[in-house]
Amino acid sequence: MKRRHFLKELIAGAVASSALTSSLAEAAFSAQTSQRYLRPPGALAEAEFESRCIRCGQCGEVCPNRCIEYFNFENGLDSLNTPYIVPRTKACILCMKCGQACPTGAIKPLARTAEDILAHVKMGKARVEKSLCLSYQGKTCGVCYRACPLQDVAIRVGMLEQPHVLDACVGCGLCERSCIQLPQAIKIIPEHMRKVSIPS
Repeated sequence: MKRRHFLKELIAGAVASSALTSSLAEAAFSAQTSQRYLRPPGALAEAEFESRCIRCGQCGEVCPNRCIEYFNFENGLDSLNTPYIVPRTKACILCMKCGQACPTGAIKPLARTAEDILAHVKMGKARVEKSLCLSYQGKTCGVCYRACPLQDVAIRVGMLEQPHVLDACVGCGLCERSCIQLPQAIKIIPEHMRKVSIPS
């Protein structure tokens, strides 16, 4: 009986270990589409970007704001070592140096002009959560508006400096980074997630 019980426990342990290993592998190598991150300004559409990027790290090396990070396995194997930005941690200042450094065109080389940025940068779009925004609660704020490098083009303010995001928003994330609320009252919806998000 003891031998039979031992074998039963051994088999159960092996099955559990196999299932755990399988789950870990699946988590490591499958894309986590719910993760909210931005690609650098001028990056190609997600699938093409991942295909074209050679993981050289040059975009991050030239970034003066040090906002570019690199994926491990948390976003799937296709994203391994590719650059991304978390705007709440550190946003993009739209210096456009990353595109100039990219050797493959995964990030397009763009001039630091309003025309080029508005025409070709599509990192995402800001969305205001009015229930969290101080200006919509009767307290003048306007921090997000003042942080925006494209004031009155990407975002404007109304009464009590209530922010209104405009169609020209490129999703740099400076508004989200500057928001004094916890949790933040304005967030960037990444371009690769916008099709499955509620329209702003």
